[in-house]
Amino acid sequence: MSITAEQVHALLKKIAALRILVVGDVMLDHYIWGDATRISPEAPVPVVDVVRDTYAAGGAANVALNIAELGAHAVVAGCIAEDEAGKRLQKLLHDREVQALVAPSPGATIVKTRVLVQHQQLCRLDRESPPSIYAVSSNALFDTVLGDAIRAADAIVLSDYAKGMLDDALVEKISRLARSSGKFLALDPKPKRKLAFHDFDLITPNKKESFQLAGLEPEPGVPFPAEQICARLHELYRTRHLVITLGEDGMLLSEGGRVIRKIPTAAREVYDVSGAGDTALAALVLALRAGSDLETAAHFANAAAGVVIGKLGTATVTPQELLAYV
Repeated sequence: MSITAEQVHALLKKIAALRILVVGDVMLDHYIWGDATRISPEAPVPVVDVVRDTYAAGGAANVALNIAELGAHAVVAGCIAEDEAGKRLQKLLHDREVQALVAPSPGATIVKTRVLVQHQQLCRLDRESPPSIYAVSSNALFDTVLGDAIRAADAIVLSDYAKGMLDDALVEKISRLARSSGKFLALDPKPKRKLAFHDFDLITPNKKESFQLAGLEPEPGVPFPAEQICARLHELYRTRHLVITLGEDGMLLSEGGRVIRKIPTAAREVYDVSGAGDTALAALVLALRAGSDLETAAHFANAAAGVVIGKLGTATVTPQELLAYV
């Protein structure tokens, strides 16, 4: 089964009425574009002649932008410092009509700088503060505005990049209020943070993260143990829907600890996988909350991610692009 343009169009109409809250590690993606034709006389490294700089919202902010681009109302909550990167990030969100609930951070706004030479990534430079700084700010944010935002939302998405915004205390507060309000609750986990969570409506680990969440080690040359992983994750976390993203191998769908189906990737051309997981997460949540079954939602998300990885840099997908793609 795949998804038709008629199904996409019907989903997009329902999605336009949704309000989604994203909570997590927001960041600014900075791209330095240039060319390199010589080696430095100072060290055996290329000399990059910079042509231009571009900026995009990254992390949880990119999830929110994807939600907004697909037509829903998006609200994002995260830690943004009062620095130049923070101002740039807030403008990117404002320009795309994404409402930002900001926890002022005493540290730096998280920035990932990628140097690209002839459309190939040469290196990445990360600027961030210790996780404890973001955690203090994020819990203060919950005590002031997050409660009202959760009650007003149709779904809450926790986007964890292991930078500190989400800790056990905040996840427990959000989960308790979301469940008492009957809200759809999703998580894109980063297992190295070892967050305590259970009874979510959706989690979306990738293949490596699914092993880590299950407490298992991959064995070289052994096929992905789908049944074992899905059963173990359901036992540990009691998640209603589980979607494991498998990169070029597509998506694995599971409900109740059982494997439902594996669907192949929809990508036609792959230029850059940056942010594709954010797009898939956003599209899955929107489709499920719009009343779709898991398989249809996965095809919708698979197509959205297929558009995005055909673009360079962190990107989003528009309804027009999605309809043309399918």
